[in-house]
Amino acid sequence: MKAQVAVMARVGAHGSFQERGAREEAAAVLNTPFGPSAPLHLLSWGEVAFIVLSRHGEERYATAAPFVNDRANIWALKEAGVERILSWSAPGSLNPSLAPGSLVIVDDLLDETRSGPRTFFEGLGIGVIRQDPVFCPEIRKIMMETLAGGDPFPVHTRGIYVSVEGPRLETRVEIRKYRMCGGDLIGMNLAPEAFLAKELEMCYGALCYPVNFAEGIKDRPYVRGVLFEGLADREELEQVRNVEAAFPDLIRPLLGPVATFRRDCPCPAAMERYKVRGDIGADFRTWIR
Repeated sequence: MKAQVAVMARVGAHGSFQERGAREEAAAVLNTPFGPSAPLHLLSWGEVAFIVLSRHGEERYATAAPFVNDRANIWALKEAGVERILSWSAPGSLNPSLAPGSLVIVDDLLDETRSGPRTFFEGLGIGVIRQDPVFCPEIRKIMMETLAGGDPFPVHTRGIYVSVEGPRLETRVEIRKYRMCGGDLIGMNLAPEAFLAKELEMCYGALCYPVNFAEGIKDRPYVRGVLFEGLADREELEQVRNVEAAFPDLIRPLLGPVATFRRDCPCPAAMERYKVRGDIGADFRTWIR
């Protein structure tokens, strides 16, 4: 199983591509030094081969964000030859201008998580690497050029993603704090994913679609037994369903350019000084104990 590009996305994401005509070539769970990965589905669509990984489950939301084995997933993608990752994520909105049903090409990340493994290099003297840019500038450029025009969904080319631990949602005062810090979106997926990808010198870009306004952004009464207990109204949820239905159509035109761009970005050199210093070699599998 080999591919240059991977899509990390929602529950059963590979099925969405197959419904549009993508063909599954192989599927596997890879054993890694950090445990088994989520299933990797190798698909082909036209001349492009790509891998799809669903973070939270294949058929239902089986694993909440804080319990996803991010290290195993990123390591498995690297083992499968992936150099470029397209992340598809559904955060809440801290910014009234970023409404449910729109698309956001995020450009920075505030990590507010507190526990869980954050690095591949526990107990080692490597991994002190620069995080600006957090997201691959080449993938961001491809997204902006490909999705320009905002048809049929509004596209925002900047947004700061605040990553929290969950699985609970945030309190009203927490949301005020994150807004004061400049946050635009709040979710549970991009950290540590983006940081782990950088540690293995992979390009990582994130395309988000807000699914609700966070606590206190809009005055929303508590509603029992529905998604987010009323943080999203009926019209907003319909807009979100439209985006989710279009997911494979939005990703497809990105796959070829992302799989083939020349990697002149900083991403493939993230660990270069440790190689120059002789701490690590070319094979990433030897970078951990």
